Amino acid sequence: MSTTATPIAIGPAATPLLTRAVADGGATVADLDRARALIWNSGPDDFPQELPAGIEWVQLFSAGVEDWFSRNVFQRFPGVVFTSAAGAYSHSVAEHALAMLLAGVRHLPQQTQARSWRQSEFFPHIGTLRGATIAIVGAGGIGRELIALLEPFGARIIAVTRSGTPIVAPGVVETLPAERLPEVWSRTDHVVVGAPATAATRHLIGKEELAQLKPTSWVINIARGSLIDTDALVVALRDGTIGGAGLDVTDPEPLPDGHPLWELPNAVVTPHDSNPPQLRAGAYAAHVANNVARFVAGDELEARIDVTAGY
Repeated sequence: MSTTATPIAIGPAATPLLTRAVADGGATVADLDRARALIWNSGPDDFPQELPAGIEWVQLFSAGVEDWFSRNVFQRFPGVVFTSAAGAYSHSVAEHALAMLLAGVRHLPQQTQARSWRQSEFFPHIGTLRGATIAIVGAGGIGRELIALLEPFGARIIAVTRSGTPIVAPGVVETLPAERLPEVWSRTDHVVVGAPATAATRHLIGKEELAQLKPTSWVINIARGSLIDTDALVVALRDGTIGGAGLDVTDPEPLPDGHPLWELPNAVVTPHDSNPPQLRAGAYAAHVANNVARFVAGDELEARIDVTAGY
């Protein structure tokens, strides 16, 4: 039995965190031409046009991979297994989603803009998460973290996943497959969007879906801006069709100065910072260490990209 450590390359350049993560996973850092795997710490634009024949697996830095599909990276390497960082950043993003949801339900955006004591004006709008029904559309890693964070609030969760395989967790009252999503809008109090960005999920929430929500409903998007029809959302926010929206992602992105979403009092927009750089590097390193250990052991890798499904 060979005692030689599995050689794994890091690109475009190694960092101390990733070097340690590879070692923690039981492998050793090597040059690309003699490695069996590649840990990639950048985007698709500078990814190699060719890979050595010995590369079996590539670990990507991002959780969302739509840019990699648009640049035909996976199609160029049909024999290579690619994994994303899906799940690596779940806690930070879920925490951000909860913060925006609480801010909306407690009417904090308008309260923080007030310059006088307007108690009676705000009272009718202030709600609670206790007993509220929250639909988590795309209940993957982030969604499951959010379910755990919501447990103390006593919310009722409708989880929507691609397969509909039941999620057994406190607060989850139902798990539905993606094809039954149209049933959800009229049954929920609030919506958190965590689905991947694919051709099938573009404008998953539009005019018709927004019209079925309650005038007190908040829509939180921590996935990708393309999942919500921005023009329809602006109209729904202006008309009071829904209570508000918390958006860490937008379409277009970056959201340009002067866009209506910046001016609407019931819209909370953050600049795609639910997973800030100071938290991202450590979380990615932990994900790498775990997947390297799986690769060395010959186990199934986490967050394997399904090229057919698009994520």
